[in-house]
Amino acid sequence: MGNRYGYIYKRIGMGFIAGILLPAMLLTAGCGRKTSGPAASGANGNPASAASGATGSAASGTSGNPASAAGSANGNPADGTSGNTSGAQSGDYDSADTAVVVKVNKGENQITFYNLTVDKNYTLTYDGITSFTDKFGEALSRDQIKEGDIVDVTFMKSTKRLNTLSLSASSWNNKSVSRYSIDSRSHNVTIGNDVYKITGQTKIFSEGEEVDLMDLNEVDVLDFYGIDTTVVSIVVEKGHGYLRLSGDESFIGGWIEVGQNQIREITEDMLLVVPEGSYEVQFSTAGGGGTKNVNIVRNQETLVDISDFEIAEPQYGQVVFAMTPSTATLYVDGNLVDTSLPVTLQYGIHQLLAKADGYESVVSYLKVAEASAGIEIELESSDGDEDEETGSNTTVSSGDSTGNNTTKNYYQVHIDAPKDVEVYVDGNYIGIAPISFRKTEGVHVVTLRKTGYTPRSYTVQVDSEDKDVSYSFEELEKAQ
Repeated sequence: MGNRYGYIYKRIGMGFIAGILLPAMLLTAGCGRKTSGPAASGANGNPASAASGATGSAASGTSGNPASAAGSANGNPADGTSGNTSGAQSGDYDSADTAVVVKVNKGENQITFYNLTVDKNYTLTYDGITSFTDKFGEALSRDQIKEGDIVDVTFMKSTKRLNTLSLSASSWNNKSVSRYSIDSRSHNVTIGNDVYKITGQTKIFSEGEEVDLMDLNEVDVLDFYGIDTTVVSIVVEKGHGYLRLSGDESFIGGWIEVGQNQIREITEDMLLVVPEGSYEVQFSTAGGGGTKNVNIVRNQETLVDISDFEIAEPQYGQVVFAMTPSTATLYVDGNLVDTSLPVTLQYGIHQLLAKADGYESVVSYLKVAEASAGIEIELESSDGDEDEETGSNTTVSSGDSTGNNTTKNYYQVHIDAPKDVEVYVDGNYIGIAPISFRKTEGVHVVTLRKTGYTPRSYTVQVDSEDKDVSYSFEELEKAQ
């Protein structure tokens, strides 16, 4: 919401922005040099060359499966066994594969690949004759080959020399995706209106290193690579860091705004997960506040001191609410208000909850910074049942990642390891591990911190079963 209202009405409604990303239609392009001799022949006599249009992609074997290693003339291309390579010349090859790039070692002129069929890595060496091309046969530099790329390769199995590498014509990619949903229980990822599968073989990379699915955070910007409806690899294009406050005693219960990304109530010893980048961070509380420019670095903690902010006498504004439907009720900061009259609110940020029978509830935030303002709130019709959240004690936390979480009394989530680290759940400090907290169904971010060590966060999806859940995470690494 804007900071200035006057008497201009601002519409608040339910909805979301879905980035719809459509896989590009790609053409198969040749990338390999024609192979001499029987070593290049598949079971049907067709060469395992990327130029073979009769059998499909460069990586396809006799069956045409793009993920198959069957294009090898002498067995599995990833098994390291020697085939019939007698008389091979520079540029010849006897094996082909569709694989994922998992490591580029420029110093050693080596690339490590992951074979999609046998679930195994293998390493090939490239030289000045090795050809690098895109899906359409256009030349690529070696620097353009990155971890996570799905590629078609041809190579000599005996010498482990890479002959050709091309971005696979059978693959697709969606890059710079910020609006997505990953369900670790169903193994689905939703991008726009499209749903894809994530498997145990899906490779995930951050800064060139493999990471786990739990290492991803909903604020991360991701690149997705896949074949058909399966996500083969994920690359973190823009990751996350951590924001910590000091000198915030007078601001407990106030609000923090991180650019346009987050708005949260300030709690004691909070630790926020924030997308990497530079931000204007605003702090507000009763009678005061201020702004700080903050730079968030991936996987690092940034400490922001706000002790220099002055707390002034509180100011108040009159807010007129226009509700649609007229029967809707409005809660401000958890308290029911009478919208038939102007509502007096203190300068600063307030939570709004609007609800009505037969309509979707609206949760939003209002920043009061003028003596008078007008706000229009319009609810959308609901096809389903309304949630049970009613009454003057209703509060909605901006840090609630699920919105409709259901608390299971007497059941807990246990953080068993690593020991002696600070534990934060959805940005709020809960204590030193090993520690437990009340089990709440939904997606939660568990952040681990210890002075002198690099903080780390995990996204966990807690089930609704009537039993305790335990997590043990890796030891934190010492800060560089």
